[in-house]
Amino acid sequence: MDSIYYHSTNGTARPVTFSEALLKGLAPDKGLYLPQEIPTFSKKEISSFSSKEYYEIAFEISRKFLKGQIEDKELLSMLKEAYNYDVPLEQVYDNKYIMRLDQGPTASFKDFAARMMGRLMQHYLKKANSKLLILTATSGDTGSAIANAFYGLDNINVLVLFPENEVTDRQRKQMTTLGKNIKILSLDGKFDDCQALVKEAFSDQELDYLNLSSANSINIGRLIPQIVYYFYSYSRLRKNDGVEVIFSIPSGNFGDMMGGVLAKKMGLPIKKFIISVNGNDEFPIFLKTGNYNKIDPSKNCISSAMNVGHPSNLARLVDLYNGIMNEKGEILKSPEMEKMREDIFSISVSDTETKETIKKTYEQYNVLLEPHGAVGWKGLTEYLKQNEADADKLCISLETAHPAKFPEQIIDILGFDPELPDSLKGLENKKEDYDTVGNTYSDFKSYLKSNYK
Repeated sequence: MDSIYYHSTNGTARPVTFSEALLKGLAPDKGLYLPQEIPTFSKKEISSFSSKEYYEIAFEISRKFLKGQIEDKELLSMLKEAYNYDVPLEQVYDNKYIMRLDQGPTASFKDFAARMMGRLMQHYLKKANSKLLILTATSGDTGSAIANAFYGLDNINVLVLFPENEVTDRQRKQMTTLGKNIKILSLDGKFDDCQALVKEAFSDQELDYLNLSSANSINIGRLIPQIVYYFYSYSRLRKNDGVEVIFSIPSGNFGDMMGGVLAKKMGLPIKKFIISVNGNDEFPIFLKTGNYNKIDPSKNCISSAMNVGHPSNLARLVDLYNGIMNEKGEILKSPEMEKMREDIFSISVSDTETKETIKKTYEQYNVLLEPHGAVGWKGLTEYLKQNEADADKLCISLETAHPAKFPEQIIDILGFDPELPDSLKGLENKKEDYDTVGNTYSDFKSYLKSNYK
């Protein structure tokens, strides 16, 4: 069986297999990996998903990207173990739904990718008798999901960088209370600063001996698991074959969005993507004007995991629309903007609007949203106001984290503390341990060389 190969969005690195792309994270030319061919499903295959469990749908999707890379039996076993929690689809009104991706071990959608990535990486590293150091920047939920998913794995060490003043106490404690093979590093800066240090380390040949990789959404291993819940939610909510669906996706680094775009390319009948961002509005402006300008420094909004002034995954989106964007955000070849506008609607949602949406949605529908999910729901409501022809379409808005991860905001807006899921109970009593580092690459490099031999 021929494997699918993966090319770099920068176009100069050689194509690699899935296992190579997974373990490298970032391509040597600083581009991001994408499959050279995107496998597809027939309408009949998509219809069959309605009778399959979540992990079985994940298997059907994953095996198409991993063909020739792992035995089916082993892949199915990994997926059944990874996805042992629910994916609630909560009706708000009519055929408008919230997909709650917050039932995993760290109460965040990042669990879906992290749990699969950890198992796949460990599989390939054991086969090669090799070790890996994962460097990951986080704006909130990625760090805790990766730290928990990779905790205790024999062949992998993890170092997570986070912006000191832009994560909640609960998000931080989910990372800093683990220990063992997990180290956490605080930076006096923004998420984009953390991400820039990580990317620079990957391209530093003096650090090749560390065998570095990434678990951010720059890694293709993050994107493939995120395709699955688009197919899953559709399989549960479609009324008949071929019915179109609209997805609203609260977006920061745009990895979640890329999972949806790949699902559409695979044959899922998605009418429109609503890409809802917070005050970091570089993408809505780009979609409208065709001109892209990073926001530096990124704006600090209450939907903290989306405080990204230059989403790494834009390079992948531009590539899929036949353009080229390099790692600096420079457009070397303009993508097909009209086609992109046909598929995507994007809107920036202010903190005031986010808070109003949390309050109104709870009071009107008894549906509890957190700041990121509220940005997604606001984007959907605005789209439907502007596009009345789509008012009867099946619409699914993503809730990407549990409201209990943002108690300060919920208490301020609604006057009560959300009930803790089991995954968040007891954090307050656990001892934290993390380091701090200066916001320069030389400081970060010194830390790496001192702590990892």
